[in-house]
Amino acid sequence: MIDASSPREAKIKLKGQGIFVSNISEEIPVGAPKDGGINLKDLFGKVKLEEITVMTRQLSTLIGASIPLVESLSALYEQTEAPLLKKTVAQVRDSVNEGLSFADALDQHKKTFPELYINMVRSGEASGALDVVLLRLAEYMEGQHRIRSKVRAAMTYPIFLFFIASAVLFYMLTSVVPKVVNMFESMNQVLPLPTRMLIAVSDFLGATWWILVIVFVGSIFLILRWKKTEQGSLRFDRIRMDLPLYGPIYRKISVANFARTLGTLLASGVPIIEALKIVKTVVQNRIMESTIDESIAEVMDGSSLALTLKKSGVFPPILIHMIGVGEKSGSIEEMLMKAAEAYEDDVETTVSGLTAVLEPLMIIFMGASVGFIIIAILMPMLQMSQIIR
Repeated sequence: MIDASSPREAKIKLKGQGIFVSNISEEIPVGAPKDGGINLKDLFGKVKLEEITVMTRQLSTLIGASIPLVESLSALYEQTEAPLLKKTVAQVRDSVNEGLSFADALDQHKKTFPELYINMVRSGEASGALDVVLLRLAEYMEGQHRIRSKVRAAMTYPIFLFFIASAVLFYMLTSVVPKVVNMFESMNQVLPLPTRMLIAVSDFLGATWWILVIVFVGSIFLILRWKKTEQGSLRFDRIRMDLPLYGPIYRKISVANFARTLGTLLASGVPIIEALKIVKTVVQNRIMESTIDESIAEVMDGSSLALTLKKSGVFPPILIHMIGVGEKSGSIEEMLMKAAEAYEDDVETTVSGLTAVLEPLMIIFMGASVGFIIIAILMPMLQMSQIIR
């Protein structure tokens, strides 16, 4: 028995050992799906960005060491542990071995490798600098992963604290408060205003909480459906960009994504029109997509990219100025990368500052809410003690 990813590879390995076979059969490992079976990982699994990043950097190193592409892919296959990525690498290697270009082989796996990745590899193959392009790709994906991770990590604690606080308050208002309020029903006197307010909120939540849940879930469902429409997606992104606190952060992330992606593509030798078309699919912002569409048409007519972006009013003046300087000096890629770094640093600073403000605000809100409940419960008790005296 010989270990191989396909019958073709098994024959090649055996031939290398001086063994020639006319027929070969595949042995299915224990636990693997039989022919016709459904592999849930293949259907719903997804290769992680970190796995692709590591693979890309390793492949860049191997090719930079003058190791042929097929051998480099074989080396990656041997050391890759993630099953889905291992299978993809094997299929890409077999396609390249059969005569396809590396970019065309990757193009058969668009679920794993996005258009940006495929086009940069195609440009690297055409220019003979595939190792350099792969290194740029790895650095690009590392940058994307880093900014997302920092934003996610910074916002996780405030969001977690918010949900915990909401759950505690809901439990107190629907379970604890009604039991305590039963003590006051026999009192033949007017309850203090805070107590009446607390009872009203408790009764409302106790009677209508399931309605509120249905309304909340239904609203999310309708918003998602509306977002899928052409007009809805444009309006949704416009609202996100104009929201207080969140809006400036979302706008800066989108601008940084635009600048880094376009800079990486141009530095890899992708023509500006093709690069703009790819960037349009990456920014994930319909307002910017529309602006980039208009820019493509004007740049094709000979207009300056900085000038076309300035007309839209979507991109910040600093980015437009840096693009303009880059166009005049012939260093637009460098200027775009510097702009991306500046906006990414700004996002990190803004998110860190916002987190530093949100955490104490959440604690104050929680403390004030619990304090109000305690005061609303204690006030009738103090009245009762005064009556007894």
